[in-house]
This record gives sequence, C-alpha cells and structure tokens, in this order.
Amino acid sequence: MTKKIEFFRHNIDERDIARVKDVLTSLFLTTGSEVAEFERKFSEYTGLGQTVGLTSCTAALHLSLLAFGVGRGDEVITTPMSFCATSNSVIHAGAKPVFVDVEPETGNLDAALIEKAVTPRTKAIIPVHLYGQMCDMKRIREIADRRGLAVIEDAAHAVEAERDGVRVGQLGDAACYSFYATKNIASGEGGAVCTNNADAAELLRMLRMHGIDKSAIDRYTRRYQHWDMPVLGWKYNMDNIHAALLVDQLDRIDGLWERRDLLWEMYEEGLSGMKDVELLKTLPQSRHARHLFTILVPPGRRDAALSALQEKGVGVAVNYRPIHLLAYYRREFGFSEGDFPRAEEIGSRTISLPLYPKLGEDEVRAVVGAVRDVMTARSGD
Repeated sequence: MTKKIEFFRHNIDERDIARVKDVLTSLFLTTGSEVAEFERKFSEYTGLGQTVGLTSCTAALHLSLLAFGVGRGDEVITTPMSFCATSNSVIHAGAKPVFVDVEPETGNLDAALIEKAVTPRTKAIIPVHLYGQMCDMKRIREIADRRGLAVIEDAAHAVEAERDGVRVGQLGDAACYSFYATKNIASGEGGAVCTNNADAAELLRMLRMHGIDKSAIDRYTRRYQHWDMPVLGWKYNMDNIHAALLVDQLDRIDGLWERRDLLWEMYEEGLSGMKDVELLKTLPQSRHARHLFTILVPPGRRDAALSALQEKGVGVAVNYRPIHLLAYYRREFGFSEGDFPRAEEIGSRTISLPLYPKLGEDEVRAVVGAVRDVMTARSGD
C-alpha cells in the first residue's frame, strides 16, 4: 500500500464553509439565528419536538440527567462499552454510574441484565447505541416505566438509526447527540439534546447558559431586559459558527448514510469468513447508522494487528477499552478485570477500520487486503 488511508475525513464542503463565512462577517457570533435554524432542522429530521444545541454530547448527557431529576446520591445504569464521556456525565451530575454487561453479538447494553442492577437509588438508564446500532429500546422503556426511571439515550453514534419501527429518541425521555470531528455530521465540537418534553427543553436552555433566563440575543438585539438566574447552570451553549457548519449537512445526511452503507457492505463481503476475523451482528428490522465499522480479532493479537495495519498505511482506532478498567474507575469504584466479561472481551479484540463517505471503494479493497495480510501473517499460515 503506497498511500495512507486516513481513519476519518470529514464531510464539510464549500456550502458549509460559505455559511460560516457569512456568520463571521455578521454581527452575532454566539447563540443566535444559526443555532435556531439548526435546532429547527434537527427537530424536523429526528421527529422530536425540541432540540437544544450544546457544545458536546457530554454536555448533553450531563444536562439531560439534571433536567430529569438525577443528582447527588443517585445511581444511573449504563454500559462499560462506550467512550468514558457517557459515565463521566453521570459523575458530573453528582450520581454514581452502575454498569451492566453487554450483548456479545452487538456490544450494546444487555437489557436483560438491567433489572438486577436496579436499587432504591436508581434514577435513570443511559443506553448507548454503540457503533450506530440501537439498543432494545422497547424493552428498556418497559423496564423504565415499571421502575419509574428516566431514559437518556446516548445517540452519539446513531443519529440516523432505527430499530423495530422506533427511531432514536422516540421512547427515551431525551436523546443526546455528538457532532465531534469524526461523527456522521460534524462541526469539530458540538452536541444537542432532543426531547418531546417542552418543560425539560426550557430548563435545558437555561442550564446551558449558566442558568440565566434570557439569552444574549434576547438581551442585546431587542430592547434591553434585565435577566435573572433561577438555577445554577453551565457554559454549554452552541454558537452560530458551529451551528453554521451543521445546517446544510442535514440536507445531505441521508445521502452520506447511503454511501457509508455501500462501503459497509463491501467490508462485510470482503471480511466475512476471513480466518481470525469476526464481525459484530447487524440486527434485522433495524437501520444501522453505519458510524463505526469494527472487527474482532483474537485478544492476544489485537495490539500487534493494530501496529501492523498502521505500518501498512491504514488508519485504525480502538472503540473501546471498557470504561470500568480505566485507571480512575478502578481507583474510585474498585472495578477490576472479570467484572463485565463480555465488554472486556470486545474491548480486548476490537479494531475500528476507516469508514466515511469520502473513502474510495478501492481504498476499502486495500484495507480488506491489509487485514487479510496481517491476520494471515500473524497466524503463521
């Protein structure tokens, strides 16, 4: 392989750049008309009544927990197979993350294990739609209703996803999204909460701006009004510059998904049946968001395979080492190896391969060939 195949390349085009230029030559750079336009279009796309633009998905998770009553001394059930932001947000809210293990065939939170983890202190569940495939939201919602729990969906990977006729956010109390640089639509940094709960959305808008009850655009583009601070909030508001990068990407989102879906099928065809390579399952009756294409290799050979693929010019990543084995979580909560064996197995075996619309079909074939070469060489065949 003569050229490097990057792990990710973003989808920002000249229309997005032109829109940002318009913002940069305008008067108002912070939360204003571009954020409002993004929020309107994103609600239209998701089918959810309210969108609140934020600086990250971490902020979205944190504020959603607060908006739905999670606080100090509470517990939140979630998965160890995610980016650490998921459970960090629980700690930021003053609560304790309680992990349950994952489904071996998908890596998603195993809904069958949730009820055993519920205690009198449990206030919420955060299912993570890992790699772009939705969790069993019908079962999770049924458990939550019976137990009186909030459901905050971590949809950082799954803006386009659907399962069993249900889209992201339709059964949750809130859905949290990421527009980080490597996401399916991206603004470098950014996030949002979507909800059908108008009261929660009003609170979220205050919480993203220090708890202030009037935004900057309210205060400075109209007749001056004094503001108050009814609640303690944070500085998590999305600005017009980041929103401008997202507005037109929403018009292209389904076409971008279709391209990733085509490349995903090429990967599955090329890698299926390859020795020492296992693929996670795409469930029937679902629309996978096709965010991350991951393979599983023998655990004792994963890190060597990562290095060998990089030597061949293939950009790779690990999504994820399980959260409970990170140093902070070991130290603060006493977790150790063996606590969540399914998550640990995936975490020791997974390699994420390049997947994005600008990836060429010839590049997919080259990645498949590199994986074959590496795994064949390492197996001694």
